[in-house]
Amino acid sequence: MSDPTWISILPPVLAIVLAIATRQVYLSLAGGIWMGWTILEGWQPFSGLGASIDATVGVLGEAGDAKVILFTLVIGALIATVEASGGVRGFVSWLEENEWVTTAKRSQLLAWGTGVVIFIESNITVLVAGSVARPLFDRFRVSREKLAYIIDSTSAPICILIPMNAWGAYNLGILEGLGVENALGVFLQSILFNFYALAAVALVLVVILTGLDVGPMKAAEERTRKGELLWPDATPMIDEEVLSPTPDDSVRPLARNMFLPIASMVLFMPVGLLITGNGDLTAGSGSTSVLWAVMVGLAVAWVLLLAQRAFSVDELVKVALKGAGALVPLALILLLALALGDVAQALGTGIYVAQVTAGQMPNFVFLPLIFLVSGVIAFSTGTSWGTFAIMLPIAVPAAATLALPLPPFVAASLAGGIFGDHCSPISDTTIISSMAAATDHIDHVRTQLPYALAGGTVATVAFALLGASL
Repeated sequence: MSDPTWISILPPVLAIVLAIATRQVYLSLAGGIWMGWTILEGWQPFSGLGASIDATVGVLGEAGDAKVILFTLVIGALIATVEASGGVRGFVSWLEENEWVTTAKRSQLLAWGTGVVIFIESNITVLVAGSVARPLFDRFRVSREKLAYIIDSTSAPICILIPMNAWGAYNLGILEGLGVENALGVFLQSILFNFYALAAVALVLVVILTGLDVGPMKAAEERTRKGELLWPDATPMIDEEVLSPTPDDSVRPLARNMFLPIASMVLFMPVGLLITGNGDLTAGSGSTSVLWAVMVGLAVAWVLLLAQRAFSVDELVKVALKGAGALVPLALILLLALALGDVAQALGTGIYVAQVTAGQMPNFVFLPLIFLVSGVIAFSTGTSWGTFAIMLPIAVPAAATLALPLPPFVAASLAGGIFGDHCSPISDTTIISSMAAATDHIDHVRTQLPYALAGGTVATVAFALLGASL
């Protein structure tokens, strides 16, 4: 639309309302896409439906978008392969043999460090850190609620700060789909302004080092020191198959089966950027590089397991397909997110929002507002990815129209999504953190909330100060 009006905000508003009301991010994004194309088709709902389908399919016609979606599936294959390789069990055995963890504080630092190092995907971060540290927390009488808080605070907050994983690829795909030049460069700059993620990771380290236990967390720690792992009325979220899968005796648990594939993936990312950028790291293709990197990681995992004669090629294919299938829901969210971004761009949604607010609000209001709105959406829906899909198509054009730097607007959108997701009791990462720590879910939410709100307050103030300086 050459001259966008208030009608252009209807698709994202519909997506937000549906997401809050139904907590179904797929239907919400699809509803926003349908509304957008219905408007563009002259308010013809059936024509809008047909155009919506064509536009969603058309996302796959863009090479960059297709690469990011393919990356999501390949990262699922890598996660499943690393799990099947016994790499996590090998890492635990290595820790025990070298007596690295001998105190309660070291057990907490291990959980924090594991969450920082294993950043390929938030749920695998939580499950690995939880499975490694939970027996040690019980041994040294540290509450399971604190374990859940630590691994939850080093999953999504860490993943959003790293471009070389599914989170980075997802957001790079949205940014590239919105026509952002040098999307990787913008994303890298936004990391410095992602105040909530940085605050969350730093705060949990301070809590570990100083023993800063407040409110419900303090009570949980006192209970655990008395030898009670859980409150009497607690219902731990335990999935034995996930937390303690049946070991495959035919696979020797070796730490290198986890380290080498992940290290290969991380190290190949800049190589891919150099190749696609003809020697210029900043000019490289982020979507191509992350896809190449994760394929290299998967190839290294396969070579290791074939050399160890732990799996046949047929068995590795089955494991990879199972892992890819597990991330199909994320790939579908990404597909719908890109399609919603396209229709919002066609309607000029972000431009309209910027035109309405320009001159009406001082600069220091914009960034905190984006952060808080994103937080409310993520809290209500339990998904940060769906929040990114709704907010980035609004924030990116708004920054351009206001002639303000783009990275802070991207950072506010991403940080808000992480903040709301971190606080939400219906977030998948929050639920899986409770499960991995084998604690009551509501107890985890209650003990974590004061720390999350503290981080959110710090981020809000920081975004206000940053906005005032623009």
